[in-house]
Amino acid sequence: MPLVSIRDLSVAFNGVPVLRGVALSLQKGEALGLVGESGSGKSVTWLAALGLLPRHAKISGSVLLDGREILAAPASELDHVRGGRVAMIFQDPASALNPVLSIRKQLCEALALHRDLTGDAVKAEARRLLDLVGIPDAARRLSAYPHEFSGGQVQRIMIAMALAGNPDLLIADEPTTALDATIQAQILELLSSIRRETGMAMVLISHDLGVVAENCDRVAVMYAGRIVEEAPAHQLFADPVHPYAQGLIGALPPLDGPRRRLTAIPGTVPDPASMPDGCAFAPRCELAAEPCRLATPTLAPIADDRSVACIRAEASRRALLGIAAE
Repeated sequence: MPLVSIRDLSVAFNGVPVLRGVALSLQKGEALGLVGESGSGKSVTWLAALGLLPRHAKISGSVLLDGREILAAPASELDHVRGGRVAMIFQDPASALNPVLSIRKQLCEALALHRDLTGDAVKAEARRLLDLVGIPDAARRLSAYPHEFSGGQVQRIMIAMALAGNPDLLIADEPTTALDATIQAQILELLSSIRRETGMAMVLISHDLGVVAENCDRVAVMYAGRIVEEAPAHQLFADPVHPYAQGLIGALPPLDGPRRRLTAIPGTVPDPASMPDGCAFAPRCELAAEPCRLATPTLAPIADDRSVACIRAEASRRALLGIAAE
């Protein structure tokens, strides 16, 4: 049974759809990368799954955690899920910490809520977590306030708070944004080592395809509120099938071999309030044909462990099935 199974998840704000039938599953201990341009729906997918969207958001579909439905679950149940079973690191860690409370106060609050620790035990665990994420002189720094830490250290503190509930799943939303390359590498290595030690699953939401390639087992590519391709990481980066995935990877500069001109995807992600007919990517796709503008392709398997939402891929698959049938 998957740890998390999302089926037909849709979200609309003020009647405007922003997620259009997202389907995802995540196994225990697996690392899933979620990539795509801003506005594709990456963060909204998990905010909706955890009930963190504003009240005016209209949400439908199914989100199963260990086979139990949590979408639209009572607040009392979600309080145990969020931070306990599933933890999330948000894009801007500095804004997620209360500037007038010490790190000890905020970390101990999370430990008391999710682990039911008190007294000396909660203080000792807070110190252990800061040591675990690499904050030097943890015993003394617990008394410090968020503004006394660097950006990289604040991100480490947020990871420590996420780990306070011993989660089965950690959702890292752009965990290395605004960090320099050295600190970025340290944060990613920290997440990898924690995964190895605890066996927790991880969802890595990122614009950085290199980060995803190095740290994820499987990758889902999102565009305009839908998943357009899902595959094992090594397969996706070696042989992307969907034209959008090809465009994203084609824009990456090669580290070796001959120099080449980078390709750019023309245009921008469409406005959710005025989506084109048919495939949402068709107006930007050099391979688009008339059928692409008539029907929205569904995410369909093209192999045992990968799926693509593209009419061209569907046609190729039907042709292969026809050959196999003969």
